[in-house]
Amino acid sequence: MIPRRLFWLVDFVIMWIASAGAYAFVACLQPSLIRGGALWRPWMEILTPAISMGVPLSPVTDFLWMFLALSPATILFLEIFKAYDALIEQPCRRIIVAASIAPFCGLAMVALALFATKSLGWSRLWVFSFSLFSAAGLCSVRLTLRSYFMRRRALGYYTKEVLLVGSPLGLEWLARFFMETTLKSEYRVCGFLTLESGNALGGLEHTDIPHLGTVSGLSSLLVHKAVHEVIVAYPNSGEAWLKQVIKDCDYFQVLLRIVPEILLDERPRDLRILYHAEALHLPAIVLKPPHWNSNALFAKRMIDIILSFILLIILLPVFALVAVAIKVTTPNLPVFYRWKVVGHKGVHFTGFKFTTMDADADTRREQLLSKNEMSGPVFKIKNDPRVTPLGKFLRKYSINELPQLWSVLTGDMSLVGPRPAFPHELRRYEIWHKRKLIIRPGLTCLWQVRGRNKITDFNDWVRMDLEYIDNWSLWLDVKILLRTAWVVIRGTGS
Repeated sequence: MIPRRLFWLVDFVIMWIASAGAYAFVACLQPSLIRGGALWRPWMEILTPAISMGVPLSPVTDFLWMFLALSPATILFLEIFKAYDALIEQPCRRIIVAASIAPFCGLAMVALALFATKSLGWSRLWVFSFSLFSAAGLCSVRLTLRSYFMRRRALGYYTKEVLLVGSPLGLEWLARFFMETTLKSEYRVCGFLTLESGNALGGLEHTDIPHLGTVSGLSSLLVHKAVHEVIVAYPNSGEAWLKQVIKDCDYFQVLLRIVPEILLDERPRDLRILYHAEALHLPAIVLKPPHWNSNALFAKRMIDIILSFILLIILLPVFALVAVAIKVTTPNLPVFYRWKVVGHKGVHFTGFKFTTMDADADTRREQLLSKNEMSGPVFKIKNDPRVTPLGKFLRKYSINELPQLWSVLTGDMSLVGPRPAFPHELRRYEIWHKRKLIIRPGLTCLWQVRGRNKITDFNDWVRMDLEYIDNWSLWLDVKILLRTAWVVIRGTGS
């Protein structure tokens, strides 16, 4: 849910707030803790010797070194107590215990080091207050996040769509396994594929799990249906089809579990099956795609959200000006063109662009097919007669693309990624073209910064998208965004 390193940063911020709160707390109590004060008691001289004697509290900067010692020590003990495991899998009692004890364990370790070096010039009251506030903050944030994740899981936000493949016997066992041992909010069997057409389905005919065809149609299914995992019940006899299943899942980066049928009913008595950490406790070989739940992908999504939100706010005056210009020059056209396309894992969504074409542009496309300058399923004409005069200017500087920032904010698109496909284009894609749909589509990619308006071969376009996918990194995204800004300024858009 939250990458480990980001969670470290969250905890560090919590403890920074706790340290400031502890300082303010001690400063407020100081007048009452001086010998003879309202809260002073003789035993307090052990906890607050300097304050009891009327020594002023040191500046807040003097406590920085203690904070820098206590915070890493606390995070270390949180790691030891496994407090950074998935919150949704941890019981509340374990979260409370780990978050409450870790700050005091860190305090004990630092105090022991200070005692050994005879460094006693530090405020005991501040240290204990800091540990107490840290425990309260760490515990509260974790319980709040856990409650949030639990609600989202109950609503189905984390549901994984599972596709079953195998013989009827293995499929029936797997279907029963999911019905009896998993929650529908966590895993949902979206369908199954048999090995051959005409196979008797046995008990599967009495379930609500749809039969989606045979294993030969897997590659097409992975493109047009959102599938998170493929589980194969590998028959005892062995089949050559498994090689193609592995190849398809590898190409489209879909997690694959291979379950030998011999282990479904006949479990070894003494030998132990070593389950994968993320597995369903199935006796399976798990083949996992790259970047699965990676910190880098999480960071990419955070960058998309932050930058798209900021740009939408900053560009509001531009949006208003463009909207007025469209209505003045072409009163009969809407401001926004609804862009119905196909994105990640074949999911259909509606994006938005500023209108740059005549109202009958879609119907006139058929009449202009003979003038298409792009090979393959994509239609492109340099001087398209359907484009309005204002539309030519908006396209030249890619201003018409700006409303797609909303799709980035909502998660349908990313700032950087392959171009989404129109449904009619996708029907003409070759199987290797469809691999571009394994990640979110984007506003820009390598094709944009390498002369988008000069590319006439759709295969070259797709090769650049696949090059981006195979070499993706956050640094590559940054370079593409910087180069895209220069391309837009030069006015070399579509």
